[in-house]
Amino acid sequence: MNGLRKMVDRMKPTFEKGGRLGFLHSTFDAFETFLFVPKDVTRRGTHIRDVNDTKRVMIVVVLALIPAMLFGMYNTGLQHFRAVADVAAQGDLWQCFWYGFIKVLPLILVSYIVGLGVEFISAQIRGHEVNEGYLVSGLLIPLIMPVDVPLWMLAVAVIFAVVIGKEVFGGTGMNIFNPALLARAFVFFAYTPFISGDKVWISGMLKGEAVDGFSGATPLTTATESAMSGALDLGGYSAWDMFVGTIPGSIGETSVIAILLGAALLLFTGVASWRIMTSVFAGGLLIGLLFNAIAAGADPETVNMYMKMPAYYHLLMGGFAFGAVFMATDPVTAAQTNTGKVICGFLIGAIAVMTRIVNPGYPEGMMLAILFMNALAPLVDHYVVAANIRRRNSRLKTVNV
Repeated sequence: MNGLRKMVDRMKPTFEKGGRLGFLHSTFDAFETFLFVPKDVTRRGTHIRDVNDTKRVMIVVVLALIPAMLFGMYNTGLQHFRAVADVAAQGDLWQCFWYGFIKVLPLILVSYIVGLGVEFISAQIRGHEVNEGYLVSGLLIPLIMPVDVPLWMLAVAVIFAVVIGKEVFGGTGMNIFNPALLARAFVFFAYTPFISGDKVWISGMLKGEAVDGFSGATPLTTATESAMSGALDLGGYSAWDMFVGTIPGSIGETSVIAILLGAALLLFTGVASWRIMTSVFAGGLLIGLLFNAIAAGADPETVNMYMKMPAYYHLLMGGFAFGAVFMATDPVTAAQTNTGKVICGFLIGAIAVMTRIVNPGYPEGMMLAILFMNALAPLVDHYVVAANIRRRNSRLKTVNV
């Protein structure tokens, strides 16, 4: 590392303001601070001394995403070989993983190349430092997409998320909405056929490679469609299948086990809020139980069959767990007060499950629930702080009397 440090120090004057390549100062600074802890320190005023900076926090989140990413690669191959009825390949762990690796890697590369390209260009134009936030968003975006989403479409979604979701607000730390979810929302509303239906979740099905009669529908989609016809079907998948993650779905969202491994790292390091995580799961579970109770006491002919599904199934299906662990806990777009975190987390889980049951046209619910609460988080914090001030004033008046 000493040799690398000396090499960087020799190159640095060239990229300083006034140097021959001074116009690339922001770009050089981004690489230097990624490799080494910045030497800048606060010399006056009140400040907090901490060994962590934003880049190190973001790297912890990236590490937490690795279990979901690796399992997603394996599951991509597994679902493909199931679709083409290749029984031998289904039982070969490395063959499944290698197939998924080849399919998922281009998505990750496009996400990082395009996203960081926009970040670097924006930093050069403004003369600012390159923001670190895209270290996480660059991996989140591919993991919440279907494996066969066209690369050009992913690139357009990334540009939209970075420019409209971050840069127009001032960059990392200033954005209102989660950029990764904005990318998914962009694809969902602009290119709906590529992120919904039965064929988009399994590699090769859009090209007609699957055997006749094979369905690539997710358990969530199957449950919604069957509930509308007066029955309840999960496509033959059990709760254990959904917990392990061997089901169709977005790349990183299927395995609850892998997601919980990431959650453990985030909680152990203190990067994510346990209040938000637990309240999201609590909100989804309680609303599911409420609908179970309503269905039990209502006329069977008037009940949505989706209301009878065990409440804990909602926590295993779709992107609920992934959203609760990696999206709702975004420290920038989430509530900042402890009480606000509990309120917003609970409402995210409740709205997601309510949307699934009440609105059959949009079976997922989690994406829009988080984006909706991103918009309301400042308002929730405002009323939490205002209530706290009122309580303190009330106590002060009591003491003075």
